[in-house]
Amino acid sequence: MNNKTLNILEFNKIKTLLKSYAETKMGQELVEQMMPLTDLAKIRDLQEETSEGVKILLKGINPSFGGIKDIRSSLKKAVIGGTLDPEELLNISDTLRSGRNLKKITNELDKRSSYEIVDGLISQIFVYKDLEDKINSCILNEREIADNASNELYHIRRLIKAKQALIKDKLSEIINSPAYRKILQEPIITIRNERYVVPIKQEFKGTFPGIVHDQSSSGSTLFIEPIAVVTINNEIRELMVREKREIEKILKDLTMMVAREAKGISSNLSILSRLDFIFAKAKISIEMNGIQPLLNSNGYISIKQGRHPLLKGDVVPIDVNLGRDFNILVITGPNTGGKTVTLKTIGLLTLMAQSGLHIPACWGTEISVFDKVYADIGDEQSIEQNLSTFSSHMQNIINILRNIGKNSLVLLDEIGAGTDPTEGAALAMAILGFLNEKGIRTVATTHYSELKTFAFSQEGFENASVEFDVKTLRPTYRLLLGLPGKSNAFEIAYRLGLSGDIINRAKGFMKNEDIKMEELLREIHYNRDKTRLEREEAEKAMIEAEEIKKEYREKLENIRKRKEQILKQARQEALKIVEEAMAQSDSIIKRLNELQSKEERERNKIIDESRSRLRSLKSELKDLLVEPILKENSGDLSAKIKPGDKVFINSLNQKGHVVSELKNGEIQVQVGIMKIAVPISTISIIKDDNEENEGQISGIGKIGMDKSQNISSELDLRGKTLQEAIVEVDKYIDDAYLAGLPKVTLIHGKGTGTLRKGIQEYLRENRLVASFRLGKYGEGGQGVTIVELIG
Repeated sequence: MNNKTLNILEFNKIKTLLKSYAETKMGQELVEQMMPLTDLAKIRDLQEETSEGVKILLKGINPSFGGIKDIRSSLKKAVIGGTLDPEELLNISDTLRSGRNLKKITNELDKRSSYEIVDGLISQIFVYKDLEDKINSCILNEREIADNASNELYHIRRLIKAKQALIKDKLSEIINSPAYRKILQEPIITIRNERYVVPIKQEFKGTFPGIVHDQSSSGSTLFIEPIAVVTINNEIRELMVREKREIEKILKDLTMMVAREAKGISSNLSILSRLDFIFAKAKISIEMNGIQPLLNSNGYISIKQGRHPLLKGDVVPIDVNLGRDFNILVITGPNTGGKTVTLKTIGLLTLMAQSGLHIPACWGTEISVFDKVYADIGDEQSIEQNLSTFSSHMQNIINILRNIGKNSLVLLDEIGAGTDPTEGAALAMAILGFLNEKGIRTVATTHYSELKTFAFSQEGFENASVEFDVKTLRPTYRLLLGLPGKSNAFEIAYRLGLSGDIINRAKGFMKNEDIKMEELLREIHYNRDKTRLEREEAEKAMIEAEEIKKEYREKLENIRKRKEQILKQARQEALKIVEEAMAQSDSIIKRLNELQSKEERERNKIIDESRSRLRSLKSELKDLLVEPILKENSGDLSAKIKPGDKVFINSLNQKGHVVSELKNGEIQVQVGIMKIAVPISTISIIKDDNEENEGQISGIGKIGMDKSQNISSELDLRGKTLQEAIVEVDKYIDDAYLAGLPKVTLIHGKGTGTLRKGIQEYLRENRLVASFRLGKYGEGGQGVTIVELIG
């Protein structure tokens, strides 16, 4: 890929964005080196590693690369025999620790999922815990070596501390002595040139025996090492030299340990850098809601809901196909209509996919791997060369035509623009025709109407347009495949205030075929918009129907569960009766055995009869456990029952109305707002609401009767907030429906109308509401809403 195309399509901006997600310098270098590839197998591997990174991040596992330092120069220094300083050694230790911690990620990964690439990289990380611990035990920070880094260092530092304590004692005697109080500038001990000294006034220089090491800036104070401590100071100095040599030895030993493992540590660094790069790609994928595209090498592009990754805010996605039914896509429409954004989106998503990056689109998007991608887009014009718009475009196009190959993607913005429209359109048609003959996948934008007709008439071409809203004078940025764009010049001019007379005069200068073409396009666009709206309404209705269907299914399931619960409870009660009966049988037998005064034969006869009776009772109760508890023996209803009859469903303890003929032993009954199929054996015909069946009704039916005696046909909502009112209305409508009220009145007052509008909006969505209206004169007018409930 040439750098010019990468810049035009803003691929470098994607790299800059990606670098911000990489935590290490080496990971950022890998981002800089990233380029679109042309090897399909390698690209698939890069895409797969990005997907693995995404899956790991979405599981809540977020690897940290912050402790990984750029230790490449330190490793080289160690290998060639140099000595690493404490800071370099600590950086190596930090990097080793980060690698060791990252290796633990494999324990958190789900073994059932495939993380072949990431897992393979992590498994190659070497662990150098001994070296890591050795460095950390010897080095406290960038400037300090631990006392126990070696036995010799520990011994030397103990001697130094002892000598320092001795010298401080001697100097303390001097500064606290009355004999020296007059000549001391201050009674303190300080250090100059790594030797302990005391501050003496200048005028007493000759009276204080010692070596002058420094003086104050004013010259009034001399820092003198007393003769009494010179020998001890010399001993301390010698010990400090020994300390320095021992520290150098310790650092050298640690460096040699690093040098021995340099190859493995360097391998770790490469793996950690690669993992940092992979997870940077994964993070940007999640950020832009990206997907792993399907890939092919046959020039086929199918972008579904693709979005330009650098655009902020609400980006309108595009759908684009290219390379299967046609090779040349001509996007027409007015300037500033979003054509260039569409062109850049196609190009940039292709470059990203070929670089192993996920792209912001929907699943099922397919991108072809191209050997070359060329772009001539209006934003990139050579002002420095003082070329005209047309010359600049032509120079770019000539270079493209010279270098294209069979497997190239060409993107041309406003082809043929910047010159005489007739000649420009002719050149554009010739160039696109040439590219079509070569089989080059091409997307071109233009505002020339001649190219619309040309694309219609040529094999291998397809028209498209970017939708423009004439009412708002703004592009919607939706790409319409198969539909050429309208110029919209007359509509825009009219809406901006140009008089109709001038517009009609302008139309008179147009060719009849051009006018007919624009009218045809206008009609096509109108019909398409109408069809789209109807489709959206149909989809909305289908969704609502599915929701209603789901709601009824849930209610039926609840009824089924309730029925099973009732049956289960009844069986449990029956079992209890059996157990009680068995207990009674034992009691009877026991009592019979106690009837010693009876004749043996008579007693045995009574016992046998009792046992027979108990067995019969047990058998009946056993049948009760097997058969439905609530089965109604109401005779043969199949000939009697008909649609419209009021029935009582024994298994549900509910009233309902028959709505269909008997079929397969079942009949459909309307219960409230639900229609359910029930076996005919479980229902009874209700002849009169006041007869015995009415007294049997319980559950919801009983609730309805109770509520009908208490619930008012009016609900006063004045003074309430909209939220409070809706909560009350929701409960009130349910109660009114269960009570059997056909109509209710909601009193909301006139006021600002906010409460009325909110309540009526709610009523539109309530399934129990058949209709509603404002009150008439005498009913409360606009201060009330009359609600009709479903029957």
